[in-house]
Amino acid sequence: MTLAATLLQSELLPEGLDVSFKALPSVLVVGMLLVFLAIGFVFRVADTEDMWVAGRSIGNLENGMAIGANWMSAASYLGMAALIATAGVYGLAFVVGWTTGYFILLIFLAAQLRRFGKYTAPDFVGDRFNSDTARAIGAVTTFLIGFVYAIGQARGMALVGLYIFGDLGFLGLSGYQAMVIIMMSITVGYLTLSGMLGATKNMAVQYVILIVAFVAGLYAVGLANGYSTVLPHIEYGALIADLSAEFSEPFVNASFYLWIATAFSLIVGTCGLPHVLVRFYTVENERTARWSTVWGLFFICILYFSAPAFAAFGTDLYSRNIGAVYGDPGMTSSAADVIVVLAAQLSNLPQWFVGLVAAGGIAAAIATTAGLFIAGSSAISHDIYTTIINPDATQRQQVLVGRLSIVLLGVLTTLAALDPAAPIAALVSYAFSLAGAVLFPMFFLGMWWENTNRQGAVAGMVTGLVLWSVPMINEVVPTYGFFGGETLSPALATWMPAIGSALIVTPVVFVVTIAVSYATPEPPEETKRIVRQCHSPERMSRQQTAEDIVTDGGENPADD
Repeated sequence: MTLAATLLQSELLPEGLDVSFKALPSVLVVGMLLVFLAIGFVFRVADTEDMWVAGRSIGNLENGMAIGANWMSAASYLGMAALIATAGVYGLAFVVGWTTGYFILLIFLAAQLRRFGKYTAPDFVGDRFNSDTARAIGAVTTFLIGFVYAIGQARGMALVGLYIFGDLGFLGLSGYQAMVIIMMSITVGYLTLSGMLGATKNMAVQYVILIVAFVAGLYAVGLANGYSTVLPHIEYGALIADLSAEFSEPFVNASFYLWIATAFSLIVGTCGLPHVLVRFYTVENERTARWSTVWGLFFICILYFSAPAFAAFGTDLYSRNIGAVYGDPGMTSSAADVIVVLAAQLSNLPQWFVGLVAAGGIAAAIATTAGLFIAGSSAISHDIYTTIINPDATQRQQVLVGRLSIVLLGVLTTLAALDPAAPIAALVSYAFSLAGAVLFPMFFLGMWWENTNRQGAVAGMVTGLVLWSVPMINEVVPTYGFFGGETLSPALATWMPAIGSALIVTPVVFVVTIAVSYATPEPPEETKRIVRQCHSPERMSRQQTAEDIVTDGGENPADD
């Protein structure tokens, strides 16, 4: 099966998956969901400080676990193994991209963003560049990222839910579509109640669930089939020679250029995702921000080092029990997206254990959806409604608008996920390209070049949005029935693919932003001092920001 075929299939029922109601797994998942709701209720919020940044009270280990759960979405838990299984070496671009991005965050952005000390990503853009226009563009981009990214999470929850609850189709909907509605309703319900504080507490629990389920599933599958014993992360290499060339040979399924484009987009996208960056605002100080990034990267790597082994085991089990993985028809994208659960099922493991592996996928999807929806709703409530439309809004009004924004995001995501345009990992990658094209250049230049100004930021963000839209219209929009359902320009799809468009767009945005900033007046001196203060070695108190220090007359060593 070619990469294009893999990414554009939309079959909604995975072949080989046991789609039937299962009592013990159902009890396990329902119990897990009830725990999430209970935690959300206990840590429910009534003010914006807890709603958006958890009162800046989260420690480094807890925030590291929240980063891990927030990051390891259905795309990591399910989609990464799926892409490695169907696209072989190309799938490793996702492992490289998603881990490398965190090193850039750790070195260049984590502590600096915490010292700047805002509530949201658009908040940073608006205040750093002294522009409500930039703030509004950032807010719209954040909302759009949350929407596109969450479609993949809804797809993942629904596909896994089919294994646990069976075909629950109602009102003329298929079992998959019914599961999308059920899972998204539960997710939206607990988020509107809990806000960031409850979501963060839940993410720590969700991380434990998903990592235990994934690693235990990997070891169980390896032992049950004789693939591995002590270290499946390495031992799976002995299996590669028995798999098809599509799995192990470089660039059989995708070109070297597409590999580079995808990896680059995922790296810069990681550094621009609002729901990732907001984690740095929830901690007490910049030191905690750095250490929570280190812990988060450690927790993430546990799963990422395991995904290739799971993909190899699942590929071999599929070929032996169901049919050919590659060729025509080959493994469908829906089966690939549940290869982790399918591998456990085909290994004849106890039903409750397969249910645990499935529950991990649901926990991963819910955790990421929580971060996405909090970031998207805060963009609407805090950055547009409160800052631009109604500066005198009360705390109650802000929280209400935030909760309504979560509901709106949930409805839009549910509708789009009823018939998704691509597999989980591809859907998520579109959001990464957007974040890398529009927001990452603003964060990086905003923190590391004090002369970046309002005009340059607005010009760069608009350029990024427009250029990102081009390959989306070219490749993704037609899959929803427009333009005859065919890619408009195959040549454009080759050199500027939607899944890796940031390779072209991000450098252009950097150039436009810098050029316009040079051609227009420099930003105010106070803004420059705030940027310098973000690099000061002096520690801040829990609620203190760089702006507070500059406003109070504090000196930065860079000014001496």
